[in-house]
Amino acid sequence: MRLRLAVGEIDKLGVRRSFQRAAALYDQAAVIQQRMVDELIVRLDVLNIAPRCIVDVGCGTGYAQAGLRQRFPDAHIIMLDFAANMLQQLPTDQSALTYAVCGDAEKMPIASNRVDMIFCSAVLQYCDFEIFFAECLRLLKPQGLLTFATFGPDTLKELRAAWQQVDAGMRVQTFADMHNIGDALVQLQFSMPVLDVDYVTVTHKLLPSAFNDLRALGASNSITTRARGLLGKDRYHQLLRACDGYRNDQGLLESTCEIVYGHAWAPEQLNINQAGGEVAIPLSQLHRR
Repeated sequence: MRLRLAVGEIDKLGVRRSFQRAAALYDQAAVIQQRMVDELIVRLDVLNIAPRCIVDVGCGTGYAQAGLRQRFPDAHIIMLDFAANMLQQLPTDQSALTYAVCGDAEKMPIASNRVDMIFCSAVLQYCDFEIFFAECLRLLKPQGLLTFATFGPDTLKELRAAWQQVDAGMRVQTFADMHNIGDALVQLQFSMPVLDVDYVTVTHKLLPSAFNDLRALGASNSITTRARGLLGKDRYHQLLRACDGYRNDQGLLESTCEIVYGHAWAPEQLNINQAGGEVAIPLSQLHRR
């Protein structure tokens, strides 16, 4: 199954296989991903919400569960991921109000208009975000909250530039721009979208350790037009020399992570039928003049 994305077509079956393989060791490498979840949960403190039903989309090993449960102890929390091996890593002492569901973020097996909050971290880069946002709109109750974190286009820019000196193919995945994400939210009639960007720098002594971390995260290049095949010894050494240009004063390789944080609210009433484009007016608003 392959779906369109603004930055390229995603090989979703390949993504699922990567996360299936990475599940057992994922938490050991997921430093940035855990930071993103922590920040998203902290940001909930300034929002006046008391959700009764929450969906953690792309929950992975369930790292967000403790933070969400602490803030919303009486909420029903659905932990959803499309990699079954990830769900097998969920905490065994989870609340009776917590449920594990294996499903696709773009077609979630959840009834419409039943969810108060959708929590989504490090998932959008594997989706057609317009399809995903439309699916969130289907699930959310009127004025329900969508809160998310994803990677922006400067993520892995050093590795991407180094590869381009060696290989013209797309070896490193590209990511959607914050403004494109915001435009999609507005076009789908989400209310009051707020987005901002943070930057984190990750360092490694050696390039192989950076590759090992990406592999442990299941974060392989998921674009279908990516370059394939082995590099060979000569081009690998060319890549090592190209990466040396991105070492800091301590001699460590630097990798940038651009993190986009955002939230938006489902409208009180959806006025446009997304499938057909018709205007929907409730009978209560029709009056004789």
